[in-house]
Amino acid sequence: MKPAYSVIFLTTLIGAAQGLFLALFAADLLGPRAAAQVFQVVGSVLALGLSGLGLLASFFHLGHPERAWRSAAMWRTSWLSREVIALPLFMLGLLVYGAAHAMGSTGTVAIGAVVALLCVALFLCTSMVYASIRFLQEWASPLTVANYVLFGCASGFTLATALAAWTAPELVARFAAAASGLTLAALATRSASLRRNARLKPKSSLQTALGIKHPRIVQTAQGFMGGSFNTREFFHGRSASWLRGVKWAFLLLVFPLPLLCLAAGASAGSIALLAAAFGLQYLGLLAERWFFLAQANHPQNLYYQAIS
Repeated sequence: MKPAYSVIFLTTLIGAAQGLFLALFAADLLGPRAAAQVFQVVGSVLALGLSGLGLLASFFHLGHPERAWRSAAMWRTSWLSREVIALPLFMLGLLVYGAAHAMGSTGTVAIGAVVALLCVALFLCTSMVYASIRFLQEWASPLTVANYVLFGCASGFTLATALAAWTAPELVARFAAAASGLTLAALATRSASLRRNARLKPKSSLQTALGIKHPRIVQTAQGFMGGSFNTREFFHGRSASWLRGVKWAFLLLVFPLPLLCLAAGASAGSIALLAAAFGLQYLGLLAERWFFLAQANHPQNLYYQAIS
């Protein structure tokens, strides 16, 4: 598939926002001492800002942004429509949660529990947009859901660690440990999905597509002199070496480098190192999401092998 940068930014930004909120809620559950007001309020604003940027990015994926409201109409059958509903609700919950902390309310845990449910629902909706497409074998796996959840939580907790170093130092060690554990868990599930996808065998062939059982069918013409929507939108157009480069780039940026920065930053109490951990990991997530989208091989490319 051809990766859409609007989707890449949407999914990585809201994933980090969701993970950051879960870190805030975890601190709330630890008790009043752990739930520093400044940490909670600034974190809520930051999560809301990341969600808003993700929502803004999604508008660039629409042919007619003025009709965006219609994207929620198919909520009974479409995971995309459910995501369109879940994201604003999650943002509204973040606003209420942050406002409750700013006003010193005692009911933040109850509010946070509701927002946490919305957060989980949003994770499910976003990941199922891809995991539910059965004819794209690379996506149609429970590992897709696991990766979306773990990548979002890992990046969010890494960001929360940097924020805690500035506003609530007593939380740094706990958050650094949690971020490291989530990053390692994400490494395990993403490695599993890479191994799975490398062993996949296409279910379709030119024979099954055409209904012709001849053992040798060869494409001799592209069918379009100047290209078409099909040849532009269903294949990324990059070489195999480019794909390998992107894969190793995200494996390096998402996993070992942030882990090293987290360990060094937590032991030294360095805001710069902890911020670098999030920055490197987020850059890696952009590459990972590009690779995830590009790796999916649409069956229609069987008809355009001269292009794909």
